[in-house]
Amino acid sequence: MRALVQRVSSGSVSIDGAVRSSIGAGYVVLLGVRAGDTMDDARFLADKCSALRVMEDAAGKMNLSLKDAGGEALVVSQFTLYADAQHGNRPGFGDAAPPDEALPLYSCFVKRMKENLGEEAVCTGEFRARMAVALVNDGPVTILLESTIHNKPRSAPT
Repeated sequence: MRALVQRVSSGSVSIDGAVRSSIGAGYVVLLGVRAGDTMDDARFLADKCSALRVMEDAAGKMNLSLKDAGGEALVVSQFTLYADAQHGNRPGFGDAAPPDEALPLYSCFVKRMKENLGEEAVCTGEFRARMAVALVNDGPVTILLESTIHNKPRSAPT
């Protein structure tokens, strides 16, 4: 599972021209679910995003978590985080989980974020909808996080 976390001063998601959700200072989290990911991946990554210390403290240092800073999170499903464009110019999405596998994991991630940060601090887009995501990246700060299951170091060839 992958989360592309962007620290923002504001963010929103619109569907068919209508704003579905918006946040002030916090994180826009683009979440990709890989085939074979588990609920443990979702909870681990939600905990990691919630505890990530890239919000600025009074001295301007990236030292605070989202909760410490009183920030909000906007979570948007994004299967294209598992695009593979190594060969040719048209990306393949074979590593992305199919929607029926991805939705429960996306929902688990969102639920855990709400448990960690508070119900009112987390909003979402709409799973499988065509969305327009707007954000003002603050910094810019963009961090790619992955769950531990698929992020194990590869052994050297023998």
